[in-house]
Amino acid sequence: MSQFKTIKPSQLSRDEFVGVFADIYEHSPWVAETVYDQVHDLANQSTESDLDDIDTLHQQMSSVLLSASHEAQLALINAHPDLAGKAAIRGELTQSSTDEQAGAGIHACNEEEFKRFSELNDAYKAKFGFPFIMAVKGSNRYQILEAFEKRIHHSEQDEFKQALSEINKIALFRLQQL
Repeated sequence: MSQFKTIKPSQLSRDEFVGVFADIYEHSPWVAETVYDQVHDLANQSTESDLDDIDTLHQQMSSVLLSASHEAQLALINAHPDLAGKAAIRGELTQSSTDEQAGAGIHACNEEEFKRFSELNDAYKAKFGFPFIMAVKGSNRYQILEAFEKRIHHSEQDEFKQALSEINKIALFRLQQL
């Protein structure tokens, strides 16, 4: 069991819980709201303390995402910024996204690499209708570009599933930071 370092989620009010966990899933507080409501439903009173375990909370949040409507999932995917995209260059990312991209060295791309990221971002969105999502922690910009160039040849259905999987990985990394 992995416990949170800085918080005890089971002791948070709904507003506090949503405030802390709103951006675990990029600009999608509905995931945190749904988890809190499910756990605090009268039929589930005994599971409140489960919120204090990172892996258990992550599983609950993942389940909420995976059981959501296709439209809600797509909206969450589209809430993610492009890797090395215009929002990153303008400094408009969430702090988590900024840290994750910087940790992968994306901020250190040269002009040619930024151009390649831009081309791949545009081609990927044109093909799939949503941005390329990758949990970049532990990767570098060369590995990310390699994954980008490979995944752009996948089917839309496979990439949609991959995007949800990557989002759940990102969420776990973010939870582990708390």
